[in-house]
Amino acid sequence: MNRINFLGSPMDSGSMSDTVSAISDRISSQQFTQHVVVNVAKLVNMRKDAELAKSVTECDIINIDGMGVVWGARFLGHKVGERVSGVDLFAELNAMAEREDFPVFYLGAKEDVVTKTGEVMQAQHPQLTIAGTHHGYFWDDEQAVVEQIKASGARLLFVAITSPKKENFINRWKDELGVDFVMGVGGTFDVVAGKVSRAPVWMQNYGLEWLYRVIQEPRRMWKRYLVTNSQFAWLLVQAKLGFLKDTKHNNV
Repeated sequence: MNRINFLGSPMDSGSMSDTVSAISDRISSQQFTQHVVVNVAKLVNMRKDAELAKSVTECDIINIDGMGVVWGARFLGHKVGERVSGVDLFAELNAMAEREDFPVFYLGAKEDVVTKTGEVMQAQHPQLTIAGTHHGYFWDDEQAVVEQIKASGARLLFVAITSPKKENFINRWKDELGVDFVMGVGGTFDVVAGKVSRAPVWMQNYGLEWLYRVIQEPRRMWKRYLVTNSQFAWLLVQAKLGFLKDTKHNNV
């Protein structure tokens, strides 16, 4: 994969198959991997949230999730191919975990949602070992949840909690989780469990998933996307005009 620095954040540009292969190799060799995906909102919020920025930039693999980031990076001269959607990567990694016999743990969302997620994934992948599940409302005793994950024997941990809580939780406890791979997956469990629907493929391809979210939840989402999308556009203009530093890509 090709590592770039876009608007102050390192990112790994590579295909889905490249990403899954790299993760599988690292898990097989028991090389701990902290993974994150970056979209427009996260990139904007990182510029004003130092803890979030630290949690993201310290990750071993940072995939680009969101056509806005893909197009923005290309606009500034970076060679970026396809995006690697967190929802799609979750599906691919569970399939890989079944093939390689790597146990998984699902953490996050409401109790009924994470339970349903486990049921759906087990039905899709009968040989997949689900080492455990836990809801995402555990902030009064994080240590107990960490110990549960470690004792489960899971090799992969998927954390479906809102940003920046999930990134900061992962970065705070990464050395004590006892897993080989950990990834924040946001609202993925809600999609898998059928609680919310995903944008049509054509909207995904045109970078309009944010608009689909606004249509689904207008009162909660319109302001968030209006603000972050506008700030992102302004950052791109500043970087293009040379008023904002943007480091070109480097092969790693």
